[in-house]
Amino acid sequence: MRLLTKSRFKMGLECPNKLYFTQKSDYANQKHEDTFLQALAKGGFQVEELARMHFPEGVLVESDSWDYEELVVKTQELLKRKNVVIYEAAFMHEGLFVRTDILVKKGNDIQLIEVKAKSYNASDENTFIGKRGGLVAGWKLYLFDVAFQKYVMQTVHPNWNIKSYFMLANKEASASVEGLNQMFRITQKANNRTGIERRVESLSEIGNSVLGQVEITEIIQDILDNEHTISGDFLFEEAVHALRDAYLTDHYLNFPTSYRACKSCEFKATDEEEAKGLKSGFKYCFQKQHYWKASDFKKPNIFDIWNFRRGADLFQEGKIFKEQLTLEDIKYEEAAGRLSTSERQWIQITKSREEDDSIWVDKEGLQQEMDSWSYPLHFIDFETSTVALPFNKGRRPYEQIAFQYSHHIYYEDASIEHASEYINNRAGEFPNFDFLRHLKLVLEKQPGTIFRFAAHENTILNAIYEQLNNSDEVDKEELIEFIQHISKSTGKSAVQWEGERNMVDLCLMVKHFYYNPYTNGSNSIKKVLPAVLHSSEFLKQKYSQPISQIQLSSKNFDTDHVWLKLEADHVVNPYDLLPEVFEGWTDEELGEVLSEVYDVADGGAALTAYAKLQYTDMSEAEREQLTKALLKYCELDTLAMIMIFEHFKEILE
Repeated sequence: MRLLTKSRFKMGLECPNKLYFTQKSDYANQKHEDTFLQALAKGGFQVEELARMHFPEGVLVESDSWDYEELVVKTQELLKRKNVVIYEAAFMHEGLFVRTDILVKKGNDIQLIEVKAKSYNASDENTFIGKRGGLVAGWKLYLFDVAFQKYVMQTVHPNWNIKSYFMLANKEASASVEGLNQMFRITQKANNRTGIERRVESLSEIGNSVLGQVEITEIIQDILDNEHTISGDFLFEEAVHALRDAYLTDHYLNFPTSYRACKSCEFKATDEEEAKGLKSGFKYCFQKQHYWKASDFKKPNIFDIWNFRRGADLFQEGKIFKEQLTLEDIKYEEAAGRLSTSERQWIQITKSREEDDSIWVDKEGLQQEMDSWSYPLHFIDFETSTVALPFNKGRRPYEQIAFQYSHHIYYEDASIEHASEYINNRAGEFPNFDFLRHLKLVLEKQPGTIFRFAAHENTILNAIYEQLNNSDEVDKEELIEFIQHISKSTGKSAVQWEGERNMVDLCLMVKHFYYNPYTNGSNSIKKVLPAVLHSSEFLKQKYSQPISQIQLSSKNFDTDHVWLKLEADHVVNPYDLLPEVFEGWTDEELGEVLSEVYDVADGGAALTAYAKLQYTDMSEAEREQLTKALLKYCELDTLAMIMIFEHFKEILE
């Protein structure tokens, strides 16, 4: 049965044309969907199970066959009761179908409760409505989702008085028991569906809930009354009918293309997929609406330009190809001592349209920075997570958790030591302070400049600083002093500092002084590394030899391991040579699956693996295998930083 469900309604709001391509096996789809992986990382099923404990008398509506009509019939039977609580109540009307997370019925008074593993601050009055009166961008689709549910329910039951709510993780609430998150274990059933094994009977056993119920009735009604629109003049009921009719009749809506929607379109086919016969929805739209020929799809376009905030405006002006752009179009401005954003964008634009694959380097600026570094050089990488349901008593939802680091040292004689590493793979423990003690111990042994890649490590140390301030740790003052010594405060901190040994951001060195066309504009370390390897003869020669022959030690790889592999003169990304943390999934694919959860472009495998260690039951052998894979990933992250440094050194020498 073909129905417009709430997930397809949300897809249609992102771009109505997507409904034509979804569920078609002959079209490529880059958006991988795996509820088990999403549940692991996001904690959604755990939050939903805790939310249900707030309404313990609820009845679950389910069907093994996923029969829509059966679900609706079961729901209507339960609704004959004057008072009832239903989990996953199902409603269908003229091609529309929704299921509600929790429905509370008292006569004709209805509570529609949407459970999300998202967080909010109970004291924040601008969670959903911004200061200018519009919907906050990060909540817009979720609010329209609830409006769609209410619309269908109200159509089926016009006499109901429906109030709408979110149930969310309240970041101002703290757990009142130890191991709250261990009370909800994720299971993967035989039919590949994800379930929860609850190890607590009642809400009273966990004390204060970290979830909060927030009324959004007025906002939802304003959406239904078209006070808030999703796109221009696209009125709510018109949108529902247009999307439903298009999906049910398999009709292409020919909705105008846009920079943001087309840039992130999942229905793009790679060259390999097209060679196998898969079609591209992206190409379909641009052939139909912009009359692109095959040659146009080969022209460099604006969708991959780094940090391009003018993209939407230029797209509206019809400037889609890089060959059309001028310095004025990108608001070109030079910066003193480093590349400005627009300078870097212009380098990318010109190299792309001139098919120039040579690297660009500001040697003078890079040399000046490198002259300030002191040996030995320390390269560190953190792996972290945040969880909706806290590990420990007194912890709040989505507090930062640092569970792993890797640490390489580059000595002045060019020898490289994998000096230390740390991982906590035990379920239910809060590792941050132990993590920090280990890091302090190893970094204080030797002087020298410390490096990170991007802002993540600094952000995490600031978060641990706040956690220490609110703790009773006996060594809190020494640990706080260490944090302030190797980091700098963020704007949110009440106390401002910049440490004497503040970490150097190697990613900023890339952004400010270096551009490699093989990164295609990305500054992710997993894109920069293969680009650097491709461009560096020194790195190719060095890392195509076994570890034992290149003055390099390793804690996780055998001495005969070779980091660099060439296939037809093409460098294979070293990350692709690592063991898969999850069978059939690369780290990049995991990042795509979890893109709406966190910024995990460079940490999908680690975050998901850590969640699996925490929330699923496994044998010691499985735990050991997963731990070994995590250690290898993290070791490569810090070695990758050294390879980038060596490439810079090679250029300047």
